[in-house]
Parts: sequence; C-alpha cells; structure tokens
Amino acid sequence: MNALDALKSQCAACQCCDLAYHRNQVVVGRGNPGADLMLIGEAPGADEDSQGLPFVGRSGRLLSELLEAAELDEEQDLHICNVIKCRPPNNRKPTSNEIKQCRPWLEEQIALVNPSLVLLAGATALQALLGIKSGISKLRGQWHEQEGKAFMPVFHPSYLLRFGSREEGSPRALTLQDFQEAKRRLSALRG
Repeated sequence: MNALDALKSQCAACQCCDLAYHRNQVVVGRGNPGADLMLIGEAPGADEDSQGLPFVGRSGRLLSELLEAAELDEEQDLHICNVIKCRPPNNRKPTSNEIKQCRPWLEEQIALVNPSLVLLAGATALQALLGIKSGISKLRGQWHEQEGKAFMPVFHPSYLLRFGSREEGSPRALTLQDFQEAKRRLSALRG
C-alpha cells in the first residue's frame, strides 16, 4: 500500500465531524501522486461522493475541458483534491469547523505529493490554504509564494458553469489563461 492509499484508508475511518455520517465515500484525490502541480477545490459534490473521486461531475467535466485546452494532462501533470474529503449535505459550503477537522488530512496529502505549484480553485481553497478572504476576482492568476510553494487562485469550475461566454475577458477565458500560465511555469520547472 502506498502512502496515498494509506491516507485514503485513514480518511475513510475518520469521524472527526458530522460529515462522516452522511458520506457514501471519502474523496481523497486523483491524478499523479508525484505531480509538481496540484489543484485543490472546495469539497466533493454528489457525483464525487458516489464515485469516490474529485471533480467528476459537471464541474469536473468543465475542468477537464479547460485542462486539456491548456495542454495539461490530468493523469500525468497534476494531482487533484479538495480542502475537505467528505460531501457536505446539499453541496453546501463547508463550515470552518469541518475545514479545521479535515485540515490534517489535506496537509498530509500536500506533504505526500509535495507539489511545487498549487492551483486554488475557489474562495474556500484560497482561505483555507493562504488565509486570504479576498475575492478570487482580484487575486486570480497571480502567484503567491508561501512555504516553498507557489499558489495561484483560480475560479472554481462550478462558478464558471454560470457563464456560457468564452469571449476574451470572460471568467472561462481568464481561467484558461491561468491554466496556461500554470503549464508555462510547470514546463519551466521541468527545464
């Protein structure tokens, strides 16, 4: 059993908060366990809870589309996870206590994957990882160096689903630019 499989088993046994009593499965992560790039979202939704994998519903399909357009391979170039590992009822935002209770699992996952670059999808991930409460609109696309890693806030795919436009300056177009910047920095990192 590798370290991420062990983490998944530990998360499956976790009952630190009430989410444990409502979940079907814990949702730990997917993609390359040794990737230099990690994407962290908010929390699993219904599809994720059913399949045990992050970003597999409508948001996940859009995420896949944008990653492919930026020439990032989901299985090779990055590791994808969420701030919390269990689905909040009715897909509500996780509470600060739920985030606090799940924080050790996320920290261990980050340590195991040890990415150099981290994309923070949405305000919850931004606040949980960097402690920044500002809106994503002002901070997206900018790298923030912390603890030897570079973090970039990006719009969450669920937010992008509200906008059909792909015109220059639209949230989708900006997110594609952010992913292309992540690809550029990843390529530079690899030399």
